[in-house]
Amino acid sequence: MVQFALPKNSKITKGKKHPAPEGAKKTKAFKVYRWNPDDGQTPRMDEFEIDLTKCGPMVLDALIHIKETVDPTLTFRRSCREGVCGSCAMNIDGMNTLACTKATADVSGEVCINPLPHMPVMKDLVPDLSVPYAQLATIEPWMKTESPAPSRERLQSHDDANLLNGEDGKGPAACILCFCCSTACPSYWWNGDRFLGPAVLLQAYRWLADTRDEATGERLDQLEDPFRLYRCHTIMNCTNTCPKGLNPAKAIAEIKKMMVARQA
Repeated sequence: MVQFALPKNSKITKGKKHPAPEGAKKTKAFKVYRWNPDDGQTPRMDEFEIDLTKCGPMVLDALIHIKETVDPTLTFRRSCREGVCGSCAMNIDGMNTLACTKATADVSGEVCINPLPHMPVMKDLVPDLSVPYAQLATIEPWMKTESPAPSRERLQSHDDANLLNGEDGKGPAACILCFCCSTACPSYWWNGDRFLGPAVLLQAYRWLADTRDEATGERLDQLEDPFRLYRCHTIMNCTNTCPKGLNPAKAIAEIKKMMVARQA
């Protein structure tokens, strides 16, 4: 009988516990994934009891507080702190989201924080996003035109602009490439080497929907592949987890409709 076993040192173990400081007024426990590629140790979950009166209201505030006052070796990405850059994407309380926009008060009980799932981990909460960034480059995410450039900008009508921005501001142009959607997609877990994933396909649709772009046929040709586009099975994890409230699944469906329309 075939037997399956996890690779050595792959099981996550219980890590260090850092109790709340003496005199803490409002405490909450944060369990944080820790792994250092240089020490040869098994990944662990460290527990930090934090006085919430000493930090801001968001999970990212708590992580910064931990790094500054408890454990300076804690490693994570962050930048804008306003839900714009996508740097602090991680799995919080079982959902991929942005640490800077996830309120600690929204999590009942302890806060469990892991790196984005199904990506190689570089250290602690930092995933290796080399593959999705390389896939992004393959769709050539910039405007491609053949007509002479105008003397000023290329104009769009209000309706054309709304194809990108959405009436509610949640169109494909609002994607910040945090990759919460792609790392929540089972199809991407299974075929991440060939399926582009919802984040990159949402970006592809952003340029297909742009009326100023003149390379629609070329872009569709690049996506005409059994894996690059059609591994999407409309599971909807991508739309459910998007921290910006976007709808990658709908964008992928629109690309498929464009594929059919050009064959008619």
